[in-house]
Amino acid sequence: LINHDIKYEKKLFKEIYDITCDFLIKDKIIGWHQGRMEFGPRALGNRSFLASPFNAEMKNILNKRVKFRESFRPFAAIVLEDDTEKYFDYSAPNPFMLMVYNVKKEFQKILPSITHADETVRIQTVNKKENLHLYNLLNTFKKKTGHSVLINTSFNIKGEPIVCSPKDSIHSFQRADIDALVIDKFISIK
Repeated sequence: LINHDIKYEKKLFKEIYDITCDFLIKDKIIGWHQGRMEFGPRALGNRSFLASPFNAEMKNILNKRVKFRESFRPFAAIVLEDDTEKYFDYSAPNPFMLMVYNVKKEFQKILPSITHADETVRIQTVNKKENLHLYNLLNTFKKKTGHSVLINTSFNIKGEPIVCSPKDSIHSFQRADIDALVIDKFISIK
């Protein structure tokens, strides 16, 4: 961050979760870079763009401002493992975001930006053991909003691989129209 002349603040993790959730509630888009990089076909919350699921336009906003891709493409969700059955028609753990679930009718209007045209969503369940930071972030979001669901999409822009290093995240932060970057305990706000 210093080498790229980006202003930042170092916070305690509890403060990072609070600040990040406050931004998400205000429909801000977060670049989230925590711990080791995932390996596999999906971003599993260590290299992710995160956004609120409540704004019906957030899918279009992300596609236009950040991902630079077709507007019809849906976004996946992350949810606390213990709350999965509350929102979706399936309750088994799904930590690798490989399955598609139906969004329960009563939550389709509450979570419009994750609900695809066929009323489904690809989800990742999150628990404390597998991803402590994401778990704490979702718990903080739940305390502030009553819901433990967020949009999660890979931290990359069109034509580029998913970010790996902090330098990669900074590069994407500078190029993509996102509002804040969180790397470990460091937060930078545009």
